[in-house]
Amino acid sequence: MDTLSYKTISANKTTVDKQWVLVDAEGQSLGRLSSKVAKLLRGKHKPSFTPHVDCGDNVIVINAEKINLTGNKWTDKSYIRHTGYPGGQRSLTATELYGKDPARLVEKSVKGMLPKNKLGAALFRNLNVVVGTAHTHEAQKPKTINLEEFK
Repeated sequence: MDTLSYKTISANKTTVDKQWVLVDAEGQSLGRLSSKVAKLLRGKHKPSFTPHVDCGDNVIVINAEKINLTGNKWTDKSYIRHTGYPGGQRSLTATELYGKDPARLVEKSVKGMLPKNKLGAALFRNLNVVVGTAHTHEAQKPKTINLEEFK
């Protein structure tokens, strides 16, 4: 009897095909951009996606200073951290964080959409957010992705 045999392919560190991807954040909404970047970092757009393996791409986000926030988020959205000491809770609004470093807005948003474990930390290391268009990864020849066409 001749039957078809399908094997479930499970990717591992040696069989993963990692690419370098360039994303332009100009005019993009922060949350929508971040969810698509998180999907690229995780590798969910690939047919060989494996949940417990870093099979995503290396992502470079340029023009982080040209991101959009809708509604009153510039003044109402707060980013809270803790120093570790009693009474050490500190907070910044989105405008204050943007004033210090616009790239941190994108980084914090993407990091919140990644898994909260060692895999998420490893995936976050594959993200490079840059203010402006000049980045240091020209040698990797990143492929430009249009997020309007990316699902």
